Amino acid sequence: MRTTFDFTPYRRTTVGFDRLFNMLETSAREEEGFPPFDILKLGEDSYRITLAVAGFRPEDIEVVAQQNLLTVTGKRASDDGEGKYLHRGIALRAFERRFQLADFVEVGNAAFENGLLSIDLKRVVPEAMKPRRIEIGGGELATPRLSEVKEQVSQAA
Repeated sequence: MRTTFDFTPYRRTTVGFDRLFNMLETSAREEEGFPPFDILKLGEDSYRITLAVAGFRPEDIEVVAQQNLLTVTGKRASDDGEGKYLHRGIALRAFERRFQLADFVEVGNAAFENGLLSIDLKRVVPEAMKPRRIEIGGGELATPRLSEVKEQVSQAA
């Protein structure tokens, strides 16, 4: 059972969160059922998304990485008429699954094995964006500055 949430009251009282509310509303509208997927955290900055795409071949699947967005699309070729199905439980429908990626997350390798598509992700923060520790020195910088202020005060008097 799915319920929808109305963000209108929050939109009225916040400024600059339009993108966040749009993402929440879009994700609420998406069909969550197909294909099923797992997200695994492999390490501090590495992840793996695994999608269950039984019935699809690697050439039927397209993985596209854009800035902050990973899109996996599958479109299965039609059957060659190998007989008449009495029951069809393996999904044939086309799908598109989108994953919002955080800043500095890069898409790595994609592998297809036993009906599972695995996509590796790694967070690579540029050196300029990483926090750095600033050493605190002694009173060397403050001492000349204080003496300058004292001279200015004495000259003004």
